[in-house]
Amino acid sequence: MDIGSKIKKLRRQKGLTLEELASRSELTKGFLSQLENNLTSPSIDSLDDILEALGSSLSEFFRVYKNDQIVFGKSDFFVSEKEDHTIHWIVPNTQKNQMEPILLELASGGESFELAPHSGEEFGYVLEGSVVLVCDEKRHTVRRGETFYLTGRTFHRLINEKKTTARVLWVSTPPLF
Repeated sequence: MDIGSKIKKLRRQKGLTLEELASRSELTKGFLSQLENNLTSPSIDSLDDILEALGSSLSEFFRVYKNDQIVFGKSDFFVSEKEDHTIHWIVPNTQKNQMEPILLELASGGESFELAPHSGEEFGYVLEGSVVLVCDEKRHTVRRGETFYLTGRTFHRLINEKKTTARVLWVSTPPLF
């Protein structure tokens, strides 16, 4: 691992000069410069002081992130078909992520599952057709090209009252579909 370059990158992300980092970490500007240029190595205590000044920690600094999949195709999707709606989980294994997108297809007269109150937020974009968003029995019509955004404090669901299928990109944070 290139410790010096990684420290330099963190420092720049925080918008700090070498002098500011030196002051915050109680180390010399010269030492930090040598460190960033890989001319010296820090002790564990010095590295811990530097990372604390940068708002990080040793465990975060040395955490290795595997190259997670970034692009997903139809072969990655999981589909659940019900009588009046179909859910396409368009990003697999989202339980580990901070948000969960689905593609919801509602047949004519179809309804989504009802979501119970939760601590997160939700966003939807109607791709085709229109839907009625019902939040604590208040009704809001959302047409093609329109969006909805709500906190999860109420019971809510989507209804398709039209004769054509509606398609909605629906994103929840945290994952709960």
